Amino acid sequence: MSNAYDEAYRRSLDDPEGYWGEIAEDVRWIKKWDRVLDSSNPPFYRWFPGAEVNTCFNALDRHVEEGRADQLALIYDSPVTGNSVRKFTYRELRDEVACFAGVLRANGVAKGDRVILYMPMVPEAVIAMLACARLGAVHSVVFGGFASNELAVRIDDAKPKVIVSASCGIEGGRIIEYMPLLDGAIDLARHKPDCCVILARPEAKAQLTPGRDIDWAEAMGKAEPADCVPVLATDPLYILYTSGTTGEPKGVIRDNGGHLVALKWSMKHIYGVDPGDVYWAASDVGWVVGHSYIVYAPLFHGCTTILYEGKPVGTPDAGAFWRVISEHKVKVMFTAPTAFRAIKREDPNGELMKTYDLSHFKYLFLAGERTDPDTLHWAEEKIGVPVIDHWWQTETGWAIAANCIGLHEFPVKPGSPSKAVPGWDVQILGPDCAPVKDGEIGAICIKLPLPPSSLPTLWNADERFKDAYLAEYPGYYKTADAGYRDEDGYLYIMSRTDDIINVAGHRLSTGGMEEVLANHPDVAECAVIGVADDLKGQLPLGFLVLKAGVEKGHAEIVSDVVGMVRDKIGPVAAFKTATVIDRLPKTRSGKILRATMQKIADNEDYKMPATIDDPVILDEIRSALEGIGYAGARRS
Repeated sequence: MSNAYDEAYRRSLDDPEGYWGEIAEDVRWIKKWDRVLDSSNPPFYRWFPGAEVNTCFNALDRHVEEGRADQLALIYDSPVTGNSVRKFTYRELRDEVACFAGVLRANGVAKGDRVILYMPMVPEAVIAMLACARLGAVHSVVFGGFASNELAVRIDDAKPKVIVSASCGIEGGRIIEYMPLLDGAIDLARHKPDCCVILARPEAKAQLTPGRDIDWAEAMGKAEPADCVPVLATDPLYILYTSGTTGEPKGVIRDNGGHLVALKWSMKHIYGVDPGDVYWAASDVGWVVGHSYIVYAPLFHGCTTILYEGKPVGTPDAGAFWRVISEHKVKVMFTAPTAFRAIKREDPNGELMKTYDLSHFKYLFLAGERTDPDTLHWAEEKIGVPVIDHWWQTETGWAIAANCIGLHEFPVKPGSPSKAVPGWDVQILGPDCAPVKDGEIGAICIKLPLPPSSLPTLWNADERFKDAYLAEYPGYYKTADAGYRDEDGYLYIMSRTDDIINVAGHRLSTGGMEEVLANHPDVAECAVIGVADDLKGQLPLGFLVLKAGVEKGHAEIVSDVVGMVRDKIGPVAAFKTATVIDRLPKTRSGKILRATMQKIADNEDYKMPATIDDPVILDEIRSALEGIGYAGARRS
């Protein structure tokens, strides 16, 4: 028997223009489209060509007009600044955004100009993003605290008219002063912005450069509010830089129209939230999750969104998330699996959770990297709500695969983000570009055209867009993830395609081995990489982070996991070596830096990742590898 999901998915592939055209009626357009999808210039497809719209109007002004003026739009919760909380109704947030749009306009920003935002997790970051959208300017958010050279590369690529920044950010207990980093980036960059607008925070004094820098508060005091500017649906809303294999960042473009249509639809149909509900994406505005699900989608749908400046543990303890959920009556939360592994490590029995009222909490969504079954089961057991893995990328802007609970809630299968979301024609391809059988691992690809809100191209780099994503599998977008589909249509995302290792001719998934390691009762987190071997080509090597309070010896735990992999995957895996470490190297968004670890193990040169959370940890990894007979690599 078919259900609402099956019907929606089938229609989205059979009649994409009819399907998305109906959904688009939920948006407030200034001018309707000439047609839903322009396929005249493949692979550069465009959604809603000819339509005019304003993203900021649909996020704020329409709700003020339609009766939500006094509903909370944004809650800022910051345990790192003394548990300060600021709340904005839709009317208040609209007025702040209109005023800051006036600041930008007074400093020459107009439709099509770029504005770089180098900001911490404060309401002013959201205000600045929406102000750019209000003017039709293109914002590019760069994670606050990025090194000067990385920021300079983005300045030269985007060529911003204005940069918006702050005196500092706060990472846990550390104050990170932004002005020296910003000054260094502008010195390095060939392109120079006309001016910088700087938010002064009490935690650090802002040393303003005369003639260049403008104080946020002073500028807001003199600004004239700006109205929404019509833009084409196909005009860019933002550029978000993601790491490229060449070491140069790729500027992913998001358009205005398709982004608005798909993200608004996703709130109800994927996440199951209604207007007025409180929704929390525990991410950062510097990442795609922050763009899509802290700022835009919740506001498009008339929800209350939470901006959290803190960590899952340490601000002040592993009960931080439960406090926020309880205090603000969160219905749905979205975060990364690594956050829950950190909580599980610090509070394995979930004792801190018991002191908070979680009765409003209905669903936990996880994404960012593969959710191992052990973490999923722990969260299900301790919280008592459905825990839903879903899968997407910076390039896609929203979920490729998910349990679409607003359409039809499927049974959860641990290790799977469920089925492809309507609009995404997902195929598992072999090296010959032909689909593989159910259960066989292959390259996960998406048949063109991609649905609304996915990247139409890269900023000023059409050829690179084709080379990076479309050339290897003609007619398809290459996700660079590997996995398989089971007989029920559930997808399993096992690893990046470059994390499939070849052991004596056998293609094996490191993700599958990690799943086994994570089932050990003493293991909080783990990673498996493939290291070079003269005999077998590659061999798997495991890294184990243990739960707090474990008394069992490290050698015994390593012996346990070696045996577990042999039992679950078989001798073919040749998994014989693992080491216990204190922590795994990660990006600030929580992704484990497996490729860097592999280069260290194989004694190859590597570049310090721009997004690494703490560079010191790579020295710890090198020491651990040397302890088991692997030489450390040289940093280039």
